[in-house]
Formats: sequence, C-alpha cells, structure tokens
Amino acid sequence: MPLISIETNQPLDNQEVLESISAKTAELLGKPESYVMVKYRQNNTMLFAGNEQPLAHVKLKSLGLPEEQTAHYSEKICELIQEYFNVSAARVYIEFSSPQRHLWGWNSTTF
Repeated sequence: MPLISIETNQPLDNQEVLESISAKTAELLGKPESYVMVKYRQNNTMLFAGNEQPLAHVKLKSLGLPEEQTAHYSEKICELIQEYFNVSAARVYIEFSSPQRHLWGWNSTTF
C-alpha cells in the first residue's frame, strides 16, 4: 500500500538504488516491504527556481499516513534523495497523501 514515486532530472545509477529505497520506505513507515511500490522516472525537462540544477518531485502515498509525522518523513526522504540522486533538500518537493481504504485498490479488491 505504500507508494513512493520519484521524478527527477537525475539518472538512476542502478536497480539496487530502488531496492534500497523500497526497504528504507518500509522501515520509515513501519509497513511490510511486500506492499511497498517504488516508481522512478527521469525527466530531463524539469525546472525548479528557473533552472535545471538537480531537482526532484516525490510523492508518498500510504494508508493511515499520520499527519504529525510528515515533517519527519520529509527529512528522511530528502536524505534518500540526496544520497541516491545528489539532489539538495532545498530542491525537493514532496507530496504526502493518505487515501481512504476504499479508494486504494489491490489484488482485485480494496484495502
């Protein structure tokens, strides 16, 4: 049920980066990694603050995402983006969402 989607103008070094992000997302949220999905998209046509320096747009979606934890999640996600994509935290936007269970489908049903 957790989905972390990363869109950046920086290349992916290797598949192991996504595997590490998957494990760290599961740990951060306290959810089984068997439910974590990681999406990555390189987009070379992105701009932030009027320039093409390294940047990222991240979406974290998870059932029951506690609003009081989003600042902590932001810090940890920015650390991941810095580590794996060399993007400064000041050039990362993060969207958090916590859908209602009946609005998140999986395995021919909903949660």
